[in-house]
Amino acid sequence: MIQTIRNAWKVAELRNKLLFTVFALLIFRVGSAIPVPFINTDLLSQYIQGQSASIFGLLNVMSGDAFSQATVFALSIQPYINSSIIIQLLTIAIPALERLQKEGGEEGKKKLAAITRYATVAIALIQAFGYYTFIRANSFGGQDLLTAKGVWPALVIIAAFVAGSAFLMWLGEQITEFGIGNGISIILFAGIVGRVPNMVYSIYLGVLGWMNGADPKSAMVLHPAFILLIVGGMLLLVAFIVFMDNSERRIPVQYAKRVVGRKMYGGQSSHLPIKVNMSGVLPIIFAQSIASIPATIGMFVPSAQTEGSGWHTFLSIFDTRGLPYCIVYFLLIVMFSYFYNTIQFNPVEVANNLKKNGGFIPGFRPGKPTSDFLSKVVSRITMFGALYLAVVALLPTIVGNIMMAAKSSAGQSLAIGGTSVIIVVGVALETVKALEAQLMMRHYKGFLE
Repeated sequence: MIQTIRNAWKVAELRNKLLFTVFALLIFRVGSAIPVPFINTDLLSQYIQGQSASIFGLLNVMSGDAFSQATVFALSIQPYINSSIIIQLLTIAIPALERLQKEGGEEGKKKLAAITRYATVAIALIQAFGYYTFIRANSFGGQDLLTAKGVWPALVIIAAFVAGSAFLMWLGEQITEFGIGNGISIILFAGIVGRVPNMVYSIYLGVLGWMNGADPKSAMVLHPAFILLIVGGMLLLVAFIVFMDNSERRIPVQYAKRVVGRKMYGGQSSHLPIKVNMSGVLPIIFAQSIASIPATIGMFVPSAQTEGSGWHTFLSIFDTRGLPYCIVYFLLIVMFSYFYNTIQFNPVEVANNLKKNGGFIPGFRPGKPTSDFLSKVVSRITMFGALYLAVVALLPTIVGNIMMAAKSSAGQSLAIGGTSVIIVVGVALETVKALEAQLMMRHYKGFLE
């Protein structure tokens, strides 16, 4: 990875792309530190930290602490992700959108992108109003989270949240076009990585409390042995994610010989690679966005934060540590894995392309038998890849619950850390591959040497 970045830095065009990406991420981090007016951010931060193991804690992780600080980027890029999910699902349900996607060409893609942007602003408006309602209805330590109430403060707060989300959508598109990798994924990556110093400081305080002889059963005490366990577990998890990301099923392909003019072509053997995790980290990102919907709905209901109320009981079901949330999260990851693989790999199209180029899979006739075989293989591989994503995403939650039962301070962070690790590692691998692809396009060696 370091060698790839070094090689890319030597190419002027790629160096400009890298610098543009770094500059865009710098803007993102600066915006994540600019608070929205009329909100007591200190009290809000303490209130959200008290619910770090809930869905609000997960939203805070994905926004890089911007959610708890009520900054202009508090909504992060969640509205854009939700909008993308909705539009892609609608392209299957609505024939007009499906034709626009498949037959519209470049102009059709632009129209779909415009529809997605409008939907993003509408979703951001709803979420911003919900977040404002959530802040207005709650207090901490007997003090209101809002420093001023009224129509004007409400308009300013909601407009700031919507503008921040829309700006991040635009910034992500600019990174995709002028930078390296997928801009939306990279912004998520930067937000999660930005929390690392706080996590290290939290672990340091826990160890310091243990050294000072604090109550071992206190949630703020961490035994040093847990550090080795956490670090070792994370390294093994990263190694496993990298291994699975590079795993693929290679289907042998034989090309028939053919004569064109006086030359003979074909006759060689090749293979068709099918990745185990074809959709990358997108199923997890989308599943997390959908799983956060109950919390978004709860923001509109003031009684949702009152112990014993019906809404509070309903939201507690979707606690990130609870069994119902884990089941829903598991099923959503599997569903989105199949959904994205269906979009990315079309067995009929691949079979037709092989037939046109004189290729065939040994033991299967060209055409429908080949497409049926590819469909069966992709279905099995997708199930394995989906189960891998779901298990790896939920394993830290299980370990975190065990540690919280032992009253360890690392348990809450670990419970929502699995999703973060997969996103960070997945985005890093995808970005390096995009960088290597750019290098390959500009690397001409071989017969010239």
